[in-house]
Amino acid sequence: MNRNFEKHISHHFPFLEGKKLLVAISGGVDSVVLTHLLHRLHYKIALAHCNFSLRNEESDKDELFVKKLAKELDVAVYTVKFNTLEYAQKKGISTQMAARDLRYNWFQEICKTHKFDYILTAHHSDDALETFLINLTRGTGIDGLSGIPQKNENIIRPLLSFSRNNILDFALANKLHWREDKSNASTKYTRNKIRHEVIPVLKEINPNLLNSFQKTLDNLHKTKAIAKDAVEIVKKQVVSTSENEITFSIKHLKELKNAPVYLFELLKEYGFTEWNDVANLLDAQSGKQLFSKTHRLLKNRTALLLTEITSNNKQEYTVLENVKEIYKPIGLKFEKIIIPFDTKKHQNKIIEELILTNNSVNTALLDYNSLTFPLVIRKWQTGDYFYPLGLKGKKKVSKYFKDEQFSLIDKEHTWLLCSKNAIVWIIGKRLDNRFKVTPKSSSILKITISH
Repeated sequence: MNRNFEKHISHHFPFLEGKKLLVAISGGVDSVVLTHLLHRLHYKIALAHCNFSLRNEESDKDELFVKKLAKELDVAVYTVKFNTLEYAQKKGISTQMAARDLRYNWFQEICKTHKFDYILTAHHSDDALETFLINLTRGTGIDGLSGIPQKNENIIRPLLSFSRNNILDFALANKLHWREDKSNASTKYTRNKIRHEVIPVLKEINPNLLNSFQKTLDNLHKTKAIAKDAVEIVKKQVVSTSENEITFSIKHLKELKNAPVYLFELLKEYGFTEWNDVANLLDAQSGKQLFSKTHRLLKNRTALLLTEITSNNKQEYTVLENVKEIYKPIGLKFEKIIIPFDTKKHQNKIIEELILTNNSVNTALLDYNSLTFPLVIRKWQTGDYFYPLGLKGKKKVSKYFKDEQFSLIDKEHTWLLCSKNAIVWIIGKRLDNRFKVTPKSSSILKITISH
């Protein structure tokens, strides 16, 4: 295996040469063999071990074993102790999922702090087969059937082409020592049940099961590549991106065969996992929403609107007099312009030139003396109204939004500049007639959207 591993890693992972590698090690035979193989090939490695506090004294002995191995090999070692059961209960997830979250989050912290380039784990082909069968029993798509990836961002799995027997044979031939986790023999957990009760039966049916499985994976990966290309083509047709949202055209989606499948593929990277809920959104009433942990998907009149969920819930900001610039909730620059009083004709000409040269939705020219400070920037509220510049009379802000075909997300990202209770400017959209610059204006407040 030593020579085969050397050929495999140099062919598939040449970028690891000379890099700082963090090896995830439990103390079991798989991770111990990976450690020895990398050490013999003179890679720059350090070890990272998690004590999950699940097996009492045995967990502590695993940690001591890893520390001893690191000392023998003269490599750095990082260890941490977790209260896994408490974390699982707090998050409402299984113990296995809790352990996974804890270890990978910790590995990434080590990489960031100590500048490691890659994390290496000891997953092998038997692990990939078990994962495939677990996902198959739960119901999954092509991603779930494609097995464990050899490379996932900075996580590398160089043993995926080798079986558990390959690894055990190498360990025995080289008289290596490792720790046995007795809980692996229990069929309490799904993975162990599949490992001890299902896979042996499959291997009786096909003694060459792992090789057959590898061919199946290769075929699935090729099919996945074709599907990915198809999704990219559809993406160009149905998706448009702006600063605040990503828009999916319902009309173009419905023209596709298997539109829900395409939609799911387009949305899965944002954490949406429920196929039926996502598909039903295409025909749902306007305003219907779905949420993932990080994003919101909203059904608008003609499109699905995707936005990121942010933690900034503040709805009101104060602008003091003489302030030059603000950065929240929107970047604005403020400039007070005093109109020199000469002749009325001269004054009118200055004002006309100012209005002409600053004619943009990103700039507001306001009669300074009409304003009462501090000004307030806030979101719109039910019952809000203003006097749109260029029109007679007042208009409800909600009616203005409707006439301008604002989506719910457009409304949520629109800010109002107010003086006392009066709306001065729907920022970046429309000024209020009551605060416009007139020939009688002696001072002007110029506000410019900076970002």
